[in-house]
Amino acid sequence: MTGDELGRARLRFGTGVTTAAPGSVQGLHLIVSDIVAAHAELTDRGVPMGEIFHDADGAFHRGTEEGRVGGPHPQRTSYGSLAAFSDPDGNGWVLREVTTRLPGR
Repeated sequence: MTGDELGRARLRFGTGVTTAAPGSVQGLHLIVSDIVAAHAELTDRGVPMGEIFHDADGAFHRGTEEGRVGGPHPQRTSYGSLAAFSDPDGNGWVLREVTTRLPGR
């Protein structure tokens, strides 16, 4: 996740921002252009990251560990490689590599 990618992120953090219980949000996605570089940068910054993975059946992400295959997608297809982590409150995040956006996005 480069400084440019971080600069485009639109996330809001703070106390009193939501009434949701800490750790109650799962499956939040952050889109990155290079999953290996983003994973390394977050790991270097002390974020406890899971391994990079892809889905055995394609680009679908189940939200569970079912069908996960270790490592980036073999062809590094857009939407195919992921890595998961939790923030300090326990909310679940997924990095998803997108190198070519789908039409209209």
